[in-house]
This record gives sequence, C-alpha cells and structure tokens, in this order.
Amino acid sequence: MSPFKRYRDAGIVVVLLTVPFFFLRGAMKRPENLNAMDRTILRVSAPVQFYGATILRGISSIWSDYIYLVDVKANNEQLTYSNARLRESVRRLEQQQVDNQQLRRLLQLRETTPSDTVSAQVVGRDFIEFFRVTRVILDRGSRNIRPHMPVISPDGVVGAVVHVAGDSIDVQLSVDAAFGVDVEDERTHARGFVRGTGDPARYACKVEMVDSRDEVDTGDLLVTSGKGKWFPRGIPVARVTKVKTRELGRDQEVEASPTVDFSRLDAVLILATPADETSPPNSPQPSDPLRENSGVSAARTKP
Repeated sequence: MSPFKRYRDAGIVVVLLTVPFFFLRGAMKRPENLNAMDRTILRVSAPVQFYGATILRGISSIWSDYIYLVDVKANNEQLTYSNARLRESVRRLEQQQVDNQQLRRLLQLRETTPSDTVSAQVVGRDFIEFFRVTRVILDRGSRNIRPHMPVISPDGVVGAVVHVAGDSIDVQLSVDAAFGVDVEDERTHARGFVRGTGDPARYACKVEMVDSRDEVDTGDLLVTSGKGKWFPRGIPVARVTKVKTRELGRDQEVEASPTVDFSRLDAVLILATPADETSPPNSPQPSDPLRENSGVSAARTKP
C-alpha cells in the first residue's frame, strides 16, 4: 500500500472520530459557555442533523408502514378465515333451525292425527322434463305399511302408498290423475271430490261433483271430509284457483292447486291405521250416496 493511501485512510478515520466529538462537545455546553468555534460547529452541524434526522424519520416511517401492512395482511387473512367459519356455522344453525321447525310441525301433526302414524323421510324423487315431481320415495319399509295407505305432511295431503319394496316406499302424489279423495270447503262445507289432473307442466287438481247450488270461491281451502274412511277429516288438500259456475243441475267446474310443495318435501307421516278405523267417530254421513260411493272406490282403487 502506498504512503498516500495509508495517510488518507488514517486522516479519514481521524476526521470521522473528531467531527462527532466536537459536535457532541458543542451540543453539551450551555449556550452562555459557547465559544466562537463551538457556535461555528453548531451552525454547520444543525442543517446536517436536521436533514439526517428527517431522512432517518422517513426511513423509519416507511419501515413501520411496511411492518404494519404485513401485520394487516396477516390479520385480514385471519379475519377472512374466521368469517368463513362463522358463515358456515350460521348456515348450519339456520339449517338446523329449519329442520327443527319441520320436525316440530310433524310432531304436532302426529299428536293431532286420530290415527296410528309412521314417520318417514323423503330420499328420492322422480322428475319430468318440466322439473315437476311425479313421485316420491320414502326410506321407511315395514311389514305394517301396505299400498293405499294415506301419506300426509304438515302442509296437507301428499298422496298414498302405491308400492312397498324392502326399505323403500313409492308414493303416488295427490296430483296424479289416478288419485282422488272426498273433500269439503272449509268455509262453506260444500262437498266435492278432488282428483289430480296429471298435468306435466304444473301441479293442479280438479274438483268434481260440486253442486251448482254450493258456494265455492277462489282461494277457499279444501280439506278432507273424512268420508270414504280413508283420510281423517280436516287435512288440507288443495286451494281453489278457478271456479266456473254452470246452470242449475250441472256441476261447477272447479280447479285447485295442492297445498303441499312436493319439491320441498322432506318428511311425511304414513297413516297406518286400517281404513275402516281412519274416519273419526260421530262424523256425519254424506247425503249423496253416489258421491260417497265414488269417494270409497277412488280411495280403494290401486293406482
């Protein structure tokens, strides 16, 4: 190494050690004790200290912001995960609440039904091209379950058992063209016979044998009459959607829609009481033998 470089390095070291010493010496003195050299040093060092402090504060602020953003990102990820878990928990609780309400309604229906019942879950559905349910399959097989047994839900009449095979039960819906049940208007007690239309495009029923003198209006609820010894009395079947009055002596044309939403059906009750015990005691007998015979034959006709 050349002598110039050696002296240069030594000089730089001396300056770097001496200058801070004089800066610190001048800054530690009282203002009245400062001499001319101290004031000169402070005057020169003040801008350097100011800009140096400003630069360091800026670097410190940028670093703090970076660390803060890193922490914020981590917190956001944690919050996003927690929110997803909470939303899933809320969804499960809401579903449990819906299930509990359905089970509570089913239990209330069982307690108020004057028949021995067997509960079952819907495990399958048959759809057509219009996404309409044409048949439901239950998960309860039993030696006590036989074809033609009524099937109901808290919303009303579902249909009747059409076939039992092992642990599955096929149910014919109330909108099937081969299904029919004797009904009465809940408001006016007008009698009629609800039969499914089998319309593939919509859930619909037609109400037959409604006398032209009977009062039936749109929106009236049709419930089982208890006649025909099949369904107990008072179970909702359909709600009137259209009434066309005919001249005296001819039956009215009445259309209705079922009270049960088959696409949302989850649990049902099968009335396991024999048919001759289903009708409640002391129920009035029908005044029209033809209508009663029609109700019994339709109730006992195998779909």
